[in-house]
Amino acid sequence: MKDLKKKTIRGGYARLCSQAAYLLLRLGSLALLARLLDPTDFGLLGMVTAFTGVLNVFRDFGLSTATIQRATVTEQQTSTLFWINILVGAALTVLALVFAPAVASFYREPRLFWVTTAVAPGFLFNAAGVQHSALLQRQMRFTALALIDIFSLMASTLAAIAMANAGYGYWALIAMTVSLPLFTTIGLWLATGWVPGRPRRCADLRSIMRFGGTITLNSIVFYVSTNLEKVLIGRFWGAEAIGLYGRAYQLIKIPTDIVNSAVGQVAFSALSRVQDDPVRLKSYFLKGYSLVLAVTIPATLACALFADDIIPFFLGPKWIDAVVLLQIFSPTVFVLAIANPLGWLLDSLGMVGRNLRILLAFAPTMIAGILVGLPFGPKGVAFAYSSVWVLWVVPVIAWAVRGTVISFKDVVMAVRQPLFSGLVAAVLVLGLRFSCGQYLTMFPRLVLEATLLLGVYVATLLYVMGQRSFYMDLLRKMSGRSSVAKVPTQ
Repeated sequence: MKDLKKKTIRGGYARLCSQAAYLLLRLGSLALLARLLDPTDFGLLGMVTAFTGVLNVFRDFGLSTATIQRATVTEQQTSTLFWINILVGAALTVLALVFAPAVASFYREPRLFWVTTAVAPGFLFNAAGVQHSALLQRQMRFTALALIDIFSLMASTLAAIAMANAGYGYWALIAMTVSLPLFTTIGLWLATGWVPGRPRRCADLRSIMRFGGTITLNSIVFYVSTNLEKVLIGRFWGAEAIGLYGRAYQLIKIPTDIVNSAVGQVAFSALSRVQDDPVRLKSYFLKGYSLVLAVTIPATLACALFADDIIPFFLGPKWIDAVVLLQIFSPTVFVLAIANPLGWLLDSLGMVGRNLRILLAFAPTMIAGILVGLPFGPKGVAFAYSSVWVLWVVPVIAWAVRGTVISFKDVVMAVRQPLFSGLVAAVLVLGLRFSCGQYLTMFPRLVLEATLLLGVYVATLLYVMGQRSFYMDLLRKMSGRSSVAKVPTQ
């Protein structure tokens, strides 16, 4: 607790730097593989992962979150949880193998039997590193986690590119999917140096399992409601359609995934440590929340405004049908940037039951929206998906913060500054595009527009909205210089 603030800021800095590198690696691998492979290749793996993703929700049974959230955890408890994770991972591997024929039959695509069989061991590889990752997060060792993420992605990406270049098609994507958790787990074991002991009966194990079970149930409800459309598009519209839909969805989710991975791990660990200190809890949450919004909004606007340049530049001309999908998805990322951090708050406070109730109310409307949009193809589903998220954002905020130290007004104030700054930047960039965009080729136009968007956004946020002192204080903290950071002006 004595060094928590310092470790939180340094950990956040390490995660942000690593995730910037991670972002470049993901975009680079996506661009290369998209040119070496066809939408159908991505679609075949997407069909399988839409199914195996349900099993993937069970991979740690919420026990990593339980390990991080608890004020204290013993060696005996951690070892026992490790072996539980191994049992769960082995069971999921067997289930994937058993259901492989059913997956191929559902999609009427025989190749999916071997795809499902090949990705099955990934569950066991993941399970073997769950508690090691949780221990590193409890110790706030985010630099180690960052390096493991980067080198694991790099190794698995190089393997996939080599196989794709050699003509192995979708098997290159399978190799990447399976090798990533394997390399990650090896890195986690080396970083922690922890070898689990024998499983034993432990005090409080029942409460840990109950907490983890609720987290898992939350994840199941969320996954089914937000991924059912991929199963249905693959079943009724084919591999190419789900390939295009999946790559557009992946591109739009990258900003949220990167920022939440960078800030979310640090924030959840820190909030869990101060859950009994309301003043520090509120201060930590609002700082992390403001940072997530500030980083996500310009990326979201770029996807909406520059989709016609982003898709052909990153994926190539054969993916041009994904442009409209990327534009339709853009509001979803903004909503997720607002809503996801509320999950950190509720989980760190142990209020996982409220999270579950919110998801149980949200899921039927999302599923209904997907079914309404399905007859209109991927575009109809994407529109329904985004619309439901936008309609739910205000009720989710109000429900999540009720009775906590965070008020609805706190959230609105945190959103207001980056949103206004983003709108100002978007208007100026649109003016530039309509006035002289047609005189530039794709790459120079994309660079100029992105530079202008980011420059105007940052200037407006720091100077017009009065956020300069907050971010300067944060930078000084990251560099190790003493300063007193303030919560963003409200």
